[in-house]
Amino acid sequence: MKKPPILWTNVLFFSLSFLAAVTLVPWYGFEYGYTTSHWLAFIACMFYAGLSITAGYHRLWAHKAYDAHPVIQVIFALGGAFALQNSALHWSSDHRIHHGQVDDPVKDPYAATRGFWYSHIGWMLRDYQGDSYGDYSNARDLQRNRIVMWQHKHYMKLVLLTNIGIPLTLGLLLGNVIGMLLLAGVLRLVLSQHFTFFINSLAHIWGSRPYTEKNTARDNGFLALFTYGEGYHNFHHIFASDYRNGIRWYHYDPTKWLIRTFAALGLASKLKRTPIERIEKAKAETLLNKTKVSLAKLPLAQDKLTLLQQEYDLLLKKLQNYCAVQKQVLEAKKAAVRAQCEHSALMQQYKELEQAWESQKQAWIALNSRLLKTA
Repeated sequence: MKKPPILWTNVLFFSLSFLAAVTLVPWYGFEYGYTTSHWLAFIACMFYAGLSITAGYHRLWAHKAYDAHPVIQVIFALGGAFALQNSALHWSSDHRIHHGQVDDPVKDPYAATRGFWYSHIGWMLRDYQGDSYGDYSNARDLQRNRIVMWQHKHYMKLVLLTNIGIPLTLGLLLGNVIGMLLLAGVLRLVLSQHFTFFINSLAHIWGSRPYTEKNTARDNGFLALFTYGEGYHNFHHIFASDYRNGIRWYHYDPTKWLIRTFAALGLASKLKRTPIERIEKAKAETLLNKTKVSLAKLPLAQDKLTLLQQEYDLLLKKLQNYCAVQKQVLEAKKAAVRAQCEHSALMQQYKELEQAWESQKQAWIALNSRLLKTA
């Protein structure tokens, strides 16, 4: 099969920018040095570009996980141009196709099933999209967004303005224009791009799949450190409209924290959050299927399979009871009767069901662990 033509502009850009980052940046540092102020400015630029992609392009526009004030949208549109990962319209359209056709070697724009290199950067080095490149029929909602379309129309102008203007301004303020062009310009650009690319590649190869094994997406807390919280990718692929990727308090997800901060300031609204019942059911079902596959290899495994199914059914029943009462408690609190609720029979029932659910979940995990060891 004949390969699509090489996109030489992309090949030269990625090659030369990477070469500059690994040669000119360290050379200048050894010869002239970078100050603490330079590195702080570099970090600030990294977060601005990165969060514009994760909170703006990804969770706001691609998945509509929340609504944002127009001022925030403009800030993200400029930051997206600074990150130089195409316009918000094009990026979001590609990403929606990725979610709808995930792992399909033909239809998924950056299918991980075609290997690390392809999903990381290879898909941008040849004209794989062909005539469909400018087809934004899956993003008609974004075509009605004036800020998105303004950025799309003036994208290259904004790329030049931000990628030259921001480092240049910082260099003038800090007294080292060349140093800031290298740090906040070249190094920041290369790192922020490849950190995003890691989600398309490494996050589909390295990590765990606690929520679903129907696609290659993985949860990886280490990757979350470099991707502003996007490393919890297995969760994201099954609950894509959730404004969170890291759902636990200890999950590093600065994108989630930024969105919450905006909401507290009245700059974001309609934050979508997946109900705990759906999350826990997905985890339980995934573990059930995994254990079933392992037990099916054993002779006379029917008794163990029956026990497993019984425990699973009991788990779901207790989960449903807990979530039903949890909903009543939340409604009671919203009705401004929190003080009475805390001492009511409803609150007592809620605590008892919560404890019963947690105990059953631990028993469920222990049972699966024990059965898997015998497999």
